[in-house]
Amino acid sequence: MQAGHGAPADSLSLVWALPFGGLLLSIAILPLVARHAWERWFGAVTALWAMLFLLPYALHAGPAAAAEAVLGTAAHEYLPFIFLLLSLFVVAGNIQVAGNLIGTPGTNFTILGLGTLAASLLGTTGASMLLIRPLIRANQDRRRNAHVFVFFIFLVGNIGGALTPLGDPPLFLGFLRGVDFGWTTVALSPPMGLAAGLLLGMFFLIDLYHWNREGADWAKSRVPRQLRIEGWHNFIYLATIIGAVLASGIWQSHIALKLGFGVEVMLEDAARDAALPIIAFASWHSTRPQIRIENAFAWTPIQEVGILFAGIFVTIIPVLDALRLGPSGPFGPLLALVTRPDGMPIDWAYFWLTGGLSSVLDNAPTYLVFFDLAGGDPGRLTGPLARTLLAISTGAVFMGANTYLGNAPNFMIKAICEERGIRMPGFFAYLVWSGSILLPLFVLLTLVFFR
Repeated sequence: MQAGHGAPADSLSLVWALPFGGLLLSIAILPLVARHAWERWFGAVTALWAMLFLLPYALHAGPAAAAEAVLGTAAHEYLPFIFLLLSLFVVAGNIQVAGNLIGTPGTNFTILGLGTLAASLLGTTGASMLLIRPLIRANQDRRRNAHVFVFFIFLVGNIGGALTPLGDPPLFLGFLRGVDFGWTTVALSPPMGLAAGLLLGMFFLIDLYHWNREGADWAKSRVPRQLRIEGWHNFIYLATIIGAVLASGIWQSHIALKLGFGVEVMLEDAARDAALPIIAFASWHSTRPQIRIENAFAWTPIQEVGILFAGIFVTIIPVLDALRLGPSGPFGPLLALVTRPDGMPIDWAYFWLTGGLSSVLDNAPTYLVFFDLAGGDPGRLTGPLARTLLAISTGAVFMGANTYLGNAPNFMIKAICEERGIRMPGFFAYLVWSGSILLPLFVLLTLVFFR
């Protein structure tokens, strides 16, 4: 019997997860205690933790098994993930939403609301990259502004992506597994509407409180507010990205490309992964550099995400393999929590367990693990077990907002804000924000939808 990436099932234990845990702790602690050293050496630290998994694994299972695990992860998970992020990052960075907007509570509320809706069409990464810079410019003169961007992560970077399979990678994987495109929109609209409505209302009250405390006279200027969009042609590139992603799920070539070490990639997936960097390249060279200059475009955020998530995707291999073993694996006692004695799923447990793991693991493969654990049949999961799939979907998408690690846009938003001088909460301070605001919201969602 083989686990997901070729790891022998009987050899898996929680010891193999130590490099993954070490990397997560490094990301959490080192920026707080040694910020400048971390900024200089985070790539080396990431590589060290990756090698602490790969070298022992190569000795234990053999170099071929290690190569298969890394190549399979790169081909099926990391490269599609990073190419999509890269293309959305570049194309959105070539669109300038400019003007003389002032970050009043009403303006911020409007931007967050529009971004929440846009995230389901452009993806959480695309919507975040499009709107984060104008939001920074509108609020750069406010003394207390970090809360604006924390709620931006909650809403635009995560919860807003719940309405279509284009919004967030877990939902797209469900679409590839046979979940109807329209089912996602209809089923997730009620929990997304309740969550987004409450968060937007809470944000407005918090922002209004800080606004009134600041008493900013400059906000009373009677100069008409203006807004302009430059780089309009890049919306065509955004549509092309969406089309390429959709086509890879609809087109069934039945042609597998062999990469070596037993790893294969379907032609439609390879075509998508080749198309996305080409779209980014075309967008870059067809856009005036002045737009990127005025956007303060920098490669630092995508570089940081690319390096850190490369380490995460490598060190997460044994964790996901252990999860795929189900009740017989190291996580068996944990996974047993989602099933009643009669074999029926416990929906609230699926919601919290999927969400809890998605807070620290990549939410896309975590979604697939619980999708398969619930039976993996899209007909049953959108029929008699629809509430179970709803619990898995909302847990993966919504709870990605719990930590900076839960979803790729979280890190990118944080990096861009800090690049522009916004003092974002550290790893543990962000946990205080998410714990005090999101956890009560998730309890409410449990009572309403998953009891």
